[in-house]
Amino acid sequence: MTDHPKKLLALIEFVDHAKLPVLYKALGFDVTTEWQARKAVSLVRKLKPGVIVADFYSQTDFRDRLSNLESLLAAAQPLRETRILVFYDPHNAPALDRVRQRMRIDAALPMPVRDEAIKAVLSEWR
Repeated sequence: MTDHPKKLLALIEFVDHAKLPVLYKALGFDVTTEWQARKAVSLVRKLKPGVIVADFYSQTDFRDRLSNLESLLAAAQPLRETRILVFYDPHNAPALDRVRQRMRIDAALPMPVRDEAIKAVLSEWR
């Protein structure tokens, strides 16, 4: 364990997940929260977080991408020590599978997400 807590960047796009930064802090992470993917990309480059937790979704009207996260994931790919956890709606699983074929996502949890499942994943990444 290091002297300082590991940085965790939380990209929250679903209001239901607004409570989760409290859980992340309780697990010992130094948490930065962002509500916009574009700003989160800048934070990845600036903070080089040890963990990224983000909401995943896909829409048919996305013209040049499959999901809301491809820019964020692309920015995080060179950071080999950074672990990536996404939350997804099960109906978006096919799009998530396609994104995972091209970009690293270390863990994915279906919504509704349970605190115990989050704790199990993040506890191993501290």
